[in-house]
Amino acid sequence: MIKVFGHTSPDTDSTGSPIIWAWYLTEVRKTPAEPVLQGEPNTEAAWMLSRWNLPKPQIIADVAAGDQCVIVDTNNPAELPASLAEADVIEIIDHHLLAGGIKTRSPINITIRPLACTATIMHDLIGEDMVRAPEGVKGAMLTCILSDTLEFRSPTTTVHDRAVAEKLAADLGVNITDFAAEMFAAKSDVSAFSDEALLRMDSKEYELGGKQLRVSVLETTAPQVLLDRKASLMGAMPRVAADDGADEVLLFVVDILREEATLLVPNDFVKTVAERSFGATVTGDTVVLPGVMSRKKQIIPVLAV
Repeated sequence: MIKVFGHTSPDTDSTGSPIIWAWYLTEVRKTPAEPVLQGEPNTEAAWMLSRWNLPKPQIIADVAAGDQCVIVDTNNPAELPASLAEADVIEIIDHHLLAGGIKTRSPINITIRPLACTATIMHDLIGEDMVRAPEGVKGAMLTCILSDTLEFRSPTTTVHDRAVAEKLAADLGVNITDFAAEMFAAKSDVSAFSDEALLRMDSKEYELGGKQLRVSVLETTAPQVLLDRKASLMGAMPRVAADDGADEVLLFVVDILREEATLLVPNDFVKTVAERSFGATVTGDTVVLPGVMSRKKQIIPVLAV
């Protein structure tokens, strides 16, 4: 059985895309596959599973020697199982920059395209066989695209992402505005999560100036709920950094509706990063960054010390 999985701390795309591709491998290619997750899905991803009556994939801690694996929504070894080198990677589908470091046992299919969402790429790869896709697969695909594009607000959004989402919504009889509002409400409900869980929920590892960073982004329609926890979140940052082998944690609270990010500034290092990266003037323990929505396009590429 082929295992299909995305990155650790699975968001909506890394939860939905394994489901989509496992269906395609099993039902169309006739190569039995199962979606699996590297951790609990976030609140929006959990809502997606419930909304489209999809079973939650099994959560795995690692892969075993000889396991056939398809990697989706990442190609970064830091976000993949520790024993991946002992497994047999047979395919990669992604929309992030090529990180390097994955070795395979034979030539494989690799599809990396500059689109906002892995699910958009999968829609194209599945092609005419999309007519066979059940409602749950189409629903997961739509949810992934609206999540990764922040309902087309993110600068990562392409004309093609939008066209695919609108086609899927029409097929499903879904009003995108209403559907996205429900999605974002689910994403914004973080009351059950600890500060440590929030700092890890949607985060990427990144090296900057010799320091290992955990760059965390929390997208929400209710930013004040998170900012009200500012003191405890900043208090948890050193613990998360120490436990995860990082030097610093950067937390960006993205206000989906106002289309801006608030960066928490717990120390002089983060203050320097904010000022040199974004041209901001920092006078307190937060700084608002107008127009900043995307870690991939607007945060990671400009980080400087």
